Amino acid sequence: MFIFDFPLQIYLALNKNRTRDLRRSCCVFSGITGVIVNALLAGVKFTVAVLSGSVAVAADAVNNLADAASSLVTVIGFKLAGKPADEEHPFGHGRVEYIAGIIVSVIIIATGLSFLKESVVRIFSPGSVEADPLTLLLLAAAIVCKLWLGGFFFMAGKKTDAPALRAAGIDSLSDCGVTLLVLVSMFIGRYTPFPVDGVAGSVVAVLVIVSGGKVLKEIADPLIGTRPKKEMVEELVARLISCSGIRGVHDCIIHNYGPELYFATAHAEVDCKGTLVEMHDILENAEVEIAKNMPVRLVLHCDPFTVDDPAALFWRRQLENAASALDERFKIYDFRYFCGEDAVPDISFHLLVNRSDLIRKQEIIQKIRENLPQDEKALRLDISFVTAYV
Repeated sequence: MFIFDFPLQIYLALNKNRTRDLRRSCCVFSGITGVIVNALLAGVKFTVAVLSGSVAVAADAVNNLADAASSLVTVIGFKLAGKPADEEHPFGHGRVEYIAGIIVSVIIIATGLSFLKESVVRIFSPGSVEADPLTLLLLAAAIVCKLWLGGFFFMAGKKTDAPALRAAGIDSLSDCGVTLLVLVSMFIGRYTPFPVDGVAGSVVAVLVIVSGGKVLKEIADPLIGTRPKKEMVEELVARLISCSGIRGVHDCIIHNYGPELYFATAHAEVDCKGTLVEMHDILENAEVEIAKNMPVRLVLHCDPFTVDDPAALFWRRQLENAASALDERFKIYDFRYFCGEDAVPDISFHLLVNRSDLIRKQEIIQKIRENLPQDEKALRLDISFVTAYV
């Protein structure tokens, strides 16, 4: 929606010929916009708080001031995250964005705790609050400004895939509710001796603390380690499958070192009849292809795949059918077939299961055997259970 992101559209238009670090510069521009808007709102609300004597308005003003400070921290974080890799940080500095987000959330929570204390005191020692029409009008205008800023941050976060900006958008929209609560409490306070201001200030403070906690969780998750986006995994697998010589891909593991850099490993199935040099070239060409088209530095592990042994292909098909009959999400990888002098097939493979299924391994093995045709159950099975990281 143009009404929310027109400043960013203008910035992109002025920098349309710039390709290097455009995402990061957009994030910095968005952060500076947040600093300016929040600082102006804080100034207006401080003025209203002084004129009206409302602790709830003062709490809301400091909340905006904290938002301005957090936007400034975000700008600094984006700047530092753009530093190139060095000897001490060979994976770059992209995760500084997440550290900046954590600092932002701590500022928000600390602000809420401070004003929760002051608001509780105001409940037991009420003060007079003046709510003239101009005061109410200024607070209403602040709600509109904060609503716009929240939409701006959401649009900017969507365009740049920056979690810190999306978190700022959540915080801004929650601030709209906070200011609305203050506005209503000031209006009601004109007609009752009940300490509405102190109660409203307490509610505002709690909402600020909860908002800070949500921001903290969203930013901390990538540092703890979360699944990569489904779209990224699907694109990675599709590109690898399209590479010459690769017949299948599994056991993908992707590590995030910032929104613009990922390190990954995966197992690629290649024809076992190829030479070591041929297999090496297939994998290396695929790694180069991924590096050219995605922000992923990939290392591939070679899994030899049998393509012309009728017995091996027959048993793999039988076992795949038996596993999928048990759970269609079960997948078979690293399949090995050997038949010795006793004519009893000796088979080993990895079975991809859900993490919750690891506690019933023996049951799964037994049911796979039961799902085989009656005349195909004489075989030795060695099943290794694995779970996915993507």
